[in-house]
Amino acid sequence: MTKQIVTMTLNGEKKEALAEPRELLIYVLREKLGMTGAHVGCETSHCGACTVEIEGIGGPDNLHVLQESFKEHHGLQCGYCTPGMITRAHRLLKENPNPTEEEVRFGISGNICRCTGYQNIVKSILSAAAELNAAKEAAQ
Repeated sequence: MTKQIVTMTLNGEKKEALAEPRELLIYVLREKLGMTGAHVGCETSHCGACTVEIEGIGGPDNLHVLQESFKEHHGLQCGYCTPGMITRAHRLLKENPNPTEEEVRFGISGNICRCTGYQNIVKSILSAAAELNAAKEAAQ
């Protein structure tokens, strides 16, 4: 197959990479653009580890509320699913800022966790939602 130049906007910046049409986005991001936040899991897109929306919602010195909540509530253990879970949770809270536990569980159902049993992940997302909503109310 002939490689083609792929152009995308990534974290607000225009990026280009040479890729084959059949090449997965996760490999272009990780191997050609150096964006290693998303993980390769099952290589079939069934586990959710490679979920991509954002590369950096926080940093080492200023964690995003979701990252801090996962840390505080032990929503991560081995780290396999963490990037995909946080990415999915970020989108979920954009779409539904005040989800119920059932809505969170449904919202992350496409992401597979191998070690926590999801309870602490759900707790982390609900806590982040409460904190984000409190901050929004305080700002008004």
